[in-house]
Amino acid sequence: MPTDKQKLGVLGENLVSKNLVCQKCKKKRTLKKLPINFKCADLICDFCGFLAQVKSSNVKDINKLPNSILGAAWGPQEERMNAGIYFPLYLVLVNEKKYSVFYLSADLQSKDIFKARKPLSSSAKRAGWQGFMYDISKIKNHFVRLK
Repeated sequence: MPTDKQKLGVLGENLVSKNLVCQKCKKKRTLKKLPINFKCADLICDFCGFLAQVKSSNVKDINKLPNSILGAAWGPQEERMNAGIYFPLYLVLVNEKKYSVFYLSADLQSKDIFKARKPLSSSAKRAGWQGFMYDISKIKNHFVRLK
């Protein structure tokens, strides 16, 4: 049974893939969901190969970007950053039945917006796993609102 956070993530991916055009080739209905747990990306354009990450957040105001967003696994993200690889980010803000979608291109990202979290404790179900946060407090003006 999926958790509420997992359901929110699926909702965000569905909203982006079904309602937006590919940001690279501008074709409609070409954004497809990648398999669950695909590292660092959630969508691919089946026409041009564009890859993107989708993050979703429940918020009070869908017009105001939060200061931080929960990321995913730190290890794969850090490895890609060290190789100079960043994926564009769709940020879906949800409030009941309303939503907005913001976009941050890969070339506007840098290592300093990715903040590693503490590894999970030895008693945790996934002991040692380490996630990260997106710190977007200083780059809010880099996002473009798409919906």
